Amino acid sequence: MREIDVKLITEKVRDLCIEANTDLGEDVLEAFDRVIQKEESPLGVEILKELKENARIARDERVAICQDTGFAVVFIELGQDVHLVGGGLKEAIFEGVRQGYRDGYLRKSICHPFTRANTGDNTPAIIHTEIVPGDQVKITVAPKGGGSENMSRVVMLTPSDGIEGIKRYVVQRVKESGSNPCPPTIVGVGIGGTFEMAAFLAKKSLLRPLGRKNQDPELDKLESEILEEINKLGIGPQGLGGRTTSLAVHVLMMPCHIASFPLAVNIQCHAQRHKEIVI
Repeated sequence: MREIDVKLITEKVRDLCIEANTDLGEDVLEAFDRVIQKEESPLGVEILKELKENARIARDERVAICQDTGFAVVFIELGQDVHLVGGGLKEAIFEGVRQGYRDGYLRKSICHPFTRANTGDNTPAIIHTEIVPGDQVKITVAPKGGGSENMSRVVMLTPSDGIEGIKRYVVQRVKESGSNPCPPTIVGVGIGGTFEMAAFLAKKSLLRPLGRKNQDPELDKLESEILEEINKLGIGPQGLGGRTTSLAVHVLMMPCHIASFPLAVNIQCHAQRHKEIVI
């Protein structure tokens, strides 16, 4: 049994909140380079170059990539041989978010649903915890902006809709979203499970680095087919036309009930922000 003081969890969450909001991943920057070579719209090319420059400025000057610094979504893989001491895990994570958004001068966006009164510190965070083998803790902080989250949906298809029904729904969702999620987007797709699990799978799929193939050949093929159809829509970078409406489609799937066919689409803006650490 390995003991870890929750103060360390707080410290790492604080740092990850700042890093995720100021340092866009190399996988995203490399994806920009790939699509710049293919983009036929001169305006689209310029927008993609500006997005790269924006990311450079954010990294160099340690300022937020986007003014919407998001809802703090935290994924925890907690080793079953870890004993957390010094306090509760949830409150340790919340305190890390408070410190990160304060110290990083990040916008606090979380409010009461009815009164719209701001909580003032970007808490509560959304926490997804998974118990795994081992004596380590993996923490991933993935800030999620409101514009892209608003374009996301969960739908209960019928089993007869099949794969073609999935394709139609995902492409239509991107089409209806238009410029709202600040394309080029990354489209997370969750298939199967239950209503809430499909949504979780869709969001978790966004953690996969851009350019890394899906390990399931069937899902890898599905991703490629959906992405091809999306990029035929002509929405383009920032919705101003072009071939690059989405950078990638990521799919996660699990078995579902014989009577159900859950499907979730979680759209992410071009700033696919997430940072992780193992302690």
